[in-house]
Amino acid sequence: MSNYKLFDKNTQAIIFGYQQRAIQRMLDFDYACERKNPSIVAIVDPTRDGYHKCFWGPEEIILPIYTSIKEAAEKHPQADVMVNFASFRSAYPRTREALEIDSIRTVAIIAEGIPERYTRELAAIARQKGKWIIGPATVGAIKGGAFKIGNTGGMIDNIIASRLHRPGSVAFVSKSGGLLNELNNIVSRNSDGVYEGIAIGGDLYPGSTFIDHVMRFQQDPDAAMIVLLGEVGGRDEYDIVNALKTGKITKSLVAWCIGTCSKMFSAGVQFGHAGAKARTDLETADAKNKALKEAGAVVPDSFDDLGKKIKETFDKLVKEGKVKPKPDREPKKTPMDLSTAITEGMVRIPTHFVSTITDERGDQPMYAGVPLTEVVENGYGIGGVIGLLWFKKELPKWGTGFIELVLQIVADHGPAVSGAHNAIISARAGKDLISSLVSGLLTIGPRFGGAIDGAAYWFKKFHDEAKEPKEMVDDMKAMDILIPGIGHRVKSVINPDKRVELLKKYARENFPKTDYLDYALAVEKVTTAKRDNLILNVDGCVGILFVDMLNSLGFSKQEISDIIETGALNGLFVLGRSIGFMGHILDQKRLKENLYRHPWNDILYASPKKEEIK
Repeated sequence: MSNYKLFDKNTQAIIFGYQQRAIQRMLDFDYACERKNPSIVAIVDPTRDGYHKCFWGPEEIILPIYTSIKEAAEKHPQADVMVNFASFRSAYPRTREALEIDSIRTVAIIAEGIPERYTRELAAIARQKGKWIIGPATVGAIKGGAFKIGNTGGMIDNIIASRLHRPGSVAFVSKSGGLLNELNNIVSRNSDGVYEGIAIGGDLYPGSTFIDHVMRFQQDPDAAMIVLLGEVGGRDEYDIVNALKTGKITKSLVAWCIGTCSKMFSAGVQFGHAGAKARTDLETADAKNKALKEAGAVVPDSFDDLGKKIKETFDKLVKEGKVKPKPDREPKKTPMDLSTAITEGMVRIPTHFVSTITDERGDQPMYAGVPLTEVVENGYGIGGVIGLLWFKKELPKWGTGFIELVLQIVADHGPAVSGAHNAIISARAGKDLISSLVSGLLTIGPRFGGAIDGAAYWFKKFHDEAKEPKEMVDDMKAMDILIPGIGHRVKSVINPDKRVELLKKYARENFPKTDYLDYALAVEKVTTAKRDNLILNVDGCVGILFVDMLNSLGFSKQEISDIIETGALNGLFVLGRSIGFMGHILDQKRLKENLYRHPWNDILYASPKKEEIK
């Protein structure tokens, strides 16, 4: 590539800094320009490596992420531009590092506030090596239909409106990044469009100057005319004046320096940029405009007339046959991002999940419509949270108290039960907390812990059908189904289960009504008449009282049946018993118990004799 051409349709860049929006804007521009390959080949982020997923038109692509500029450049030697999004604190060392890499020819420094001595040093290194710096404090640059740096030109809609998706004939250079975007618009409306636009940055000592880029445009046969937008402060514009006077610049040059209003102020005023302050009369915008005009530049009377002068100059070149206007073309349509389309109401997309209990999209989660802070401040407790998240119901105190009582009662039943036993064995095998917990939970079923749902279902069914307690016992026997929630290996009428007694006492003292408990206890009288250990056990009592709670809260019979079918009642056992399982797991790890092996003397070995299997 010629030294006067910094960018073309094949230019590729390394992006320093994980600037996702700027990356996507560059790729969207590429796609609209109908580039064959993306202009970005790699991203450098010192804190991570891997890949970044982004869009190339309608398709997704991945860009590699490296932790160092050196590695990215070695892997992608075709990239001769680095867009440096490093902060002002680290922009200097990162730029210096890039300048030392042979394959990197141009560095754009986006950061503001870099000390001037660092910028001057970087500029000297670049000149010595025949390289280019754009910035600091720049939005970057853009080449029509070919390449753009970062966020230059704004969003894709603005790019298309300014016809930047195809090349024009007018090259311009500006200090201001904001005015670069304005110039894109002015040039596109008053000529065949932008050939290349550069914002050198607003610092007093930029990495490259007006004269550097104007002389590039002077050498470039594809740049038909030049536009310069200077500003108050500094003397860079006088380099252009001298080049005009000595005949180094022969192409038509339209120029204007903003800040002519500074004369209205009694003292020197800085206009935004670090360099935008007149320190002498020569640095005023009026003095510069006068000098440029006298040297032969086309200078309007005001900024408002800049577009008019660009048009007059361009039309004259066309009339003289010095410029053949570049043809327009429809841009390759860049798909709208889904998030943008949704925000603007452009699309309707069916969702794949429905959640009616929690909404975390605001500044705090909402539990069934109740803000989390309110849940905590108003003392909903675990029972209240379960009411909101399981049943979408704000439970009264007696309801939350019942749930919390159940969780305490079912939390543990010793290490010998099958679920705790499995959890303990897994912990002793070296498994982690979660794996050991799951091992225990997977034991819960119809024979261990799973009777709560069954008890609620069957007792509710016979109660709602107005069957007598003895009818329930006889019908279940006829169906050859054991009554869930009835029976205990150890407890009996004369040795009652303290857990059941606590539950019954709480319900009698707090529940508005206990119709289902009363029915279950009537059934218990029938079963204990046959054998005294056929009592209402803790699973059965929990299930029955849960039906009573829902009934007292106004749930319909069908709604209660639906809740039972979901397994929510067994969920209480799972939730509560998880506390105990985790206790046993932590206990085993605290004790540093070794791998468990079951003793031989506890196993009946009943293998057949050899002759019996012949």
